[in-house]
Amino acid sequence: MSRAVLSIGSNIGDRLGHLQSVYRYFADTGDAGTSVVGISAVYVTSPWGGVDQQDFLNTVLIVDDPGRDAWAWLRAGQELERAADRHREVRWGPRTLDVDVVSVDVDGHAVVQDDPELTLPHPHAAERAFVLIPWADADSDATLPTRSAPVRVVDLIAELPDTERTGVRRSDAVWGPMVAVPGETR
Repeated sequence: MSRAVLSIGSNIGDRLGHLQSVYRYFADTGDAGTSVVGISAVYVTSPWGGVDQQDFLNTVLIVDDPGRDAWAWLRAGQELERAADRHREVRWGPRTLDVDVVSVDVDGHAVVQDDPELTLPHPHAAERAFVLIPWADADSDATLPTRSAPVRVVDLIAELPDTERTGVRRSDAVWGPMVAVPGETR
């Protein structure tokens, strides 16, 4: 069995719709063996990386599939980004959809690798509240694998600077179809 933690974000266009497209993709492929086993609330998050841009909507999905390996999770995320017309023009810049593979377990063992195309666990996950806070929401017992030992996600959150944590705010948005984020226009 392969389990992946996917961090999903969007700050261009129908942000909530882009997040929902990822959920629907994995939920609708259940007959093929994929199942969504955890999902966080939707969070409004300040941009990360110093590029002036609109706030993001972020969420975390936890998905299982006996037939996927780490590379298959990456390819699925890239396919979803292409379907959302994602363009990689500015590092940490605005995007219609970003699907990051944060961690992968295969048969209960964490995949740890340093490939330039897919480093696992995600090399910056431990320092990004927009990944950790939704992840803890989706799985309160979550751990981030490291080379030495797994670290509890809630402990990593507690170690972040206040400024990093306060930039992540739980949204009133829900996962139903055509739901707008209150106070925002599309």
